[in-house]
Amino acid sequence: MGMVDDSNELGTGMDGPFPGHGEQGGVLTGDGAGMRYRLRVDESDAGVRVDRWLDRQGPLLSRSQIQRWMQAGLVTVGGRPVKASLRLTGGELIEGTVPIPKPVDLEPREYPLEVLYEDEDLLALNKPVGMVVHPGAGNEELTLVHVLLYHCADLRGVGDELRPGIVHRLDRDTSGVLLVAKHDVVHRALVEQFSGREIHKEYRALARGVPSAASGRIEGAIGRHPVDRKRMAIVERGGKPAVTRYQVVRVWDEISEIQCFPETGRTHQIRVHLASLGHPIWGDAVYGGTHPMVGASRVVIPTRQMLHAYQIQFRHPRTGETLAFIAPFPKDWLDVIEGLGKGAL
Repeated sequence: MGMVDDSNELGTGMDGPFPGHGEQGGVLTGDGAGMRYRLRVDESDAGVRVDRWLDRQGPLLSRSQIQRWMQAGLVTVGGRPVKASLRLTGGELIEGTVPIPKPVDLEPREYPLEVLYEDEDLLALNKPVGMVVHPGAGNEELTLVHVLLYHCADLRGVGDELRPGIVHRLDRDTSGVLLVAKHDVVHRALVEQFSGREIHKEYRALARGVPSAASGRIEGAIGRHPVDRKRMAIVERGGKPAVTRYQVVRVWDEISEIQCFPETGRTHQIRVHLASLGHPIWGDAVYGGTHPMVGASRVVIPTRQMLHAYQIQFRHPRTGETLAFIAPFPKDWLDVIEGLGKGAL
């Protein structure tokens, strides 16, 4: 990160989170708390939200990071801490501190990774069943982040401090393709592609029963379940818009294999949407996929929800090339398919 002398003059043309824009740009050295900056708002930017304005000043910072700084009182306008929703009037002086990332106290762990693709900017891997993506409250076990820190020595500090390199997530018991960014610029670019719905994903699910329509579009806002806060649900208020397209590709007498194309990325989205059709994912204990079968022909219940992130397609942030990767099915999926037999319709 570029630095200038700690003075009353704004720096210009500096490298860093807020590159120079004539009188607007500048990064000042601060104390041990982090880098301090002073930025002047142009009159033409009147009416813009302050978090959006800061987001535009450099490619290395996400809007969510800026909003967290504001919640912590690290951004001031006219000498006073402000909320992210403040509308600028033009001419204000914005000052703040870019906090030094806390050291990630995670020990790299050696564990085999099934890498589908890797270059200097990113990697795509096939996440195994049963592995949590990143550490969380009360979760100190081996996670994918521990393994990635061993695989990529320079991953620390990329994105979130506890989720270095992680661009998106898969549930513990969901297998399949996952993208990881190796540095901040690529992390930011991939997050923006996800937010702009430019990344195309295909999941495969083994669902209970057979949908009456072989294809369709499920639309329903998803939020926390009103009673069980550990679950998600389609809700009328307070949820986030969610859309999943689906296509049935194979059918057995009580199980169907379904292609799922999520247009949004909400927590448990596919699991909730398929359950809302009355066809929960087989083996999903949270959303009804482990209830006894109607008939007696299927006696084996999978030990996890049978959901696999099968394919992902995106634009490489640096080269602009369109990339697509397919994650092979894990052994337990293949075993379940073999157990269903050759009776698919």
